[in-house]
Amino acid sequence: MRRILTTRSLQVASSALALAGASVAVAAASAAPAVAAVHGKAAASSVLTVESSPVGQANGFNPFVSTSASSIVGATSLIYEPLFQADILKPGKYYPFLGTSYKWGPGGKSITFTIRKGVKWSNGTAFTPADVAFTYNLIKSNPAINGSGLTISGVSTSGDTVTLHFPTAQYANFQNIAGDVYIVPKSIWQGVGNPATYTDTNPVGTGPYTVQSVGASGVVMTANPNYWGGPFGGHGAPAVKTVEFPTLSSNTSALAALDTGQVDWAGNFIADPKQAFAGKPLTFWSPPLNTNTLEPNLSEWPTDQLAVRQAISLAISRKAISSQGESNTEPVATNASGLTLPEFNQFLAPSVKGPAYHLSLNANARAAEKVLEQAGYKKVGKWFALHGKIVKLSVTDPAAYSDYAHDDRVVAAELRAAGIDATAVGLAVNSWNSDMATGNFQLTMHWSNTSVAPYQLYDGWLNSALATKTNRAGNFEGLHNAAIDADLKKLAAAGTVAAQVKYLTPIEQFVAKYLPVIPTVYGVSWGEYNTGAFTGWPTPSNEYETAQPATPTNEVVILHLRPKS
Repeated sequence: MRRILTTRSLQVASSALALAGASVAVAAASAAPAVAAVHGKAAASSVLTVESSPVGQANGFNPFVSTSASSIVGATSLIYEPLFQADILKPGKYYPFLGTSYKWGPGGKSITFTIRKGVKWSNGTAFTPADVAFTYNLIKSNPAINGSGLTISGVSTSGDTVTLHFPTAQYANFQNIAGDVYIVPKSIWQGVGNPATYTDTNPVGTGPYTVQSVGASGVVMTANPNYWGGPFGGHGAPAVKTVEFPTLSSNTSALAALDTGQVDWAGNFIADPKQAFAGKPLTFWSPPLNTNTLEPNLSEWPTDQLAVRQAISLAISRKAISSQGESNTEPVATNASGLTLPEFNQFLAPSVKGPAYHLSLNANARAAEKVLEQAGYKKVGKWFALHGKIVKLSVTDPAAYSDYAHDDRVVAAELRAAGIDATAVGLAVNSWNSDMATGNFQLTMHWSNTSVAPYQLYDGWLNSALATKTNRAGNFEGLHNAAIDADLKKLAAAGTVAAQVKYLTPIEQFVAKYLPVIPTVYGVSWGEYNTGAFTGWPTPSNEYETAQPATPTNEVVILHLRPKS
């Protein structure tokens, strides 16, 4: 289960916000019932309405399935909690949740957490260190739910502490260990059977909310009366009494709902937010956080071929993706290592700083063709082929992610210009997430982990343990490389920047040379919120968290919010 991961909600263009008054009124009229059907928005100012992706009806709240509808919209992360939460805008800053402190053991091969006292599960029973130990043992015994690829060799308890043991040092892996694991109640989960397929329709967690209702119109959550209060000075149930995730059918209805105050918090791509939000109590904030890539399936023709991946990288225009698909809100990726720059400049190895590792800004069809020709590919009519087999592929993403859909059309057109028979295909969000979880695709646009250190970035892309058959939370392309796995273990053990650069060097070189992922642009965390009803939102001057509602750390934001009346 990958928690620090920027998910994408409905992606919308600002031109839709600037519709003529009559058009907006019609759109708003169609949007309002979708919201009102979940909860009467005007009923109370303590109701926070969060715009969700059109993923269909939630069918369970299993915290170990990151591609489920409830996880994607951000509902699961309000039910279950980890030991610590990271402020991804301030590397090294962690908030204590179910853990209050931690201490590394000798050589970084163990870590001991002090577990918070006085916490209750939402059913009123006591939360104990035994629940924490059970959860980590559950992950240790079930690779399908080990979404962070943790290499746990043992778990022990003593009083109010839980100690995790590892075969190698894990200094650089704190985020995955402490922040990527939701703690579940032993009393319930010890009898669920396969934890990867358990639907968890009646979830019991330590988080600030419980599920009030689930239906075709969305999810409604109510404040947990047994909540311990959180680490930000709260006491008991959160100030926001109800959180609703309405199912909105389209970009137009989602945008109209935000524009008319039916939605308080959204996470959309908007081309010109300054113009779109002029004169309204709406704020747009999008700090850079990760790297977007084209992810090729390494087990399917033709993206399993290195020459094809090299040709794809040369044939695409990153400038066009940035300017056309992303409306210049996401800058062009510049280095073939995929390292998010300039955020991680200090971690870029000297050997990958040279011109040979610079990514091309513009499409270079002739260079792409030359790579294929040198690898033995020959034209059969318009398209390249190898031994008579046409280089044909589909570029798939959700049709509702309008920026990605536009990116895919740009990419497909440029690949066709280079002799690759490519087609952009738009899918339903649920279908796409299912395909990502099972590796059922050829080429897709996807974001990377939003991380506080390069380890999490590359671990999410390359760790073989994540490439499961049914429940991938990373390594969607399906890379299995023992040498890279070994390098990741060394990187996890690195306790200084110099040591991290040392072990990052072969990893960065590998990504640049073999293209298991193909960097396109540097991703940002889109967030829009209405300041009319609530105070306490994150801002550039108060960066306690991002304003992206679909990120799992939405709990951090909601615990800061206070109704204005």
